[in-house]
Amino acid sequence: MIGAVALVSSSSSSRFFSSSIGKAYSLSRSSIPSFSRFSVRSMADSAFKKIQIQRDDTTFDAYVVGKDDSPGVVVIQEWWGVDFEIKNHAIKISQLEPGFKALIPDLYRGKVGLDTAEAQHLMDGLDWPGAIKDIRASVNWLKANGSKKVGVTGMCMGGALAIASSVLVPEVDAVVGFYGTPSSELANLAQAKAPIQAHFGELDNFAGFSDVTAAKNLEEKLKVSGVAHEVHIYPGNGHAFLNRSPEGVSRRKSMGLSDEDEAAVELAWSRFNSWMKHYLA
Repeated sequence: MIGAVALVSSSSSSRFFSSSIGKAYSLSRSSIPSFSRFSVRSMADSAFKKIQIQRDDTTFDAYVVGKDDSPGVVVIQEWWGVDFEIKNHAIKISQLEPGFKALIPDLYRGKVGLDTAEAQHLMDGLDWPGAIKDIRASVNWLKANGSKKVGVTGMCMGGALAIASSVLVPEVDAVVGFYGTPSSELANLAQAKAPIQAHFGELDNFAGFSDVTAAKNLEEKLKVSGVAHEVHIYPGNGHAFLNRSPEGVSRRKSMGLSDEDEAAVELAWSRFNSWMKHYLA
């Protein structure tokens, strides 16, 4: 268990994430069967309502699933974009008891990386302060459309942004971040306001971003903030251990991630559900 959070700036955070992930793994597009890619994506797409959200002088697409008038959860994408796996996670969240309305903002404006080179290019080009504004607009959309309280969650790049939202988005009521921490340039975690729960794999080797050292550093920063927090480390698990769809498993194996621990996945989701139920009730 661990404590509260601090975060990163736009250009430097994208350089940090891309160099860490890009050096660790190389994934060829041909290593993933195209039929699996598109069949999984189309199955997930049918569950969502596509909406548009306005903020400042821009409009972005978002995808909503779940019960109306239930607590809301903004679900932030991995570096791949709004692909099949983040949609699987949003559907999972919407089906947890007592029921949540999940919303995925499209931070990449319709683009999806199908290999690590594409994902790195998309993340390099991300406007990080703009992404925080997208998250805030998504939280406020949910609150204006039936959700009295709203949490933020995310995985990898999205996990770091979710944690940042505890500092930078005052309307957020709770945060759960998976295997990602932001740098101090985007947000000062000593100023975290929303309760934070974070999850990491013991074997994650993204140094300074989602490895055990990063998890422990996060815990120390959260202790300083005084905000309610938990940090969980899962023995024998690597990065992105929640990704359990057939294509997600195939993609992880192609990236050298062969751990398969269903018990850890279920435990992480159980902890997520308990945290969000407690703070969003």
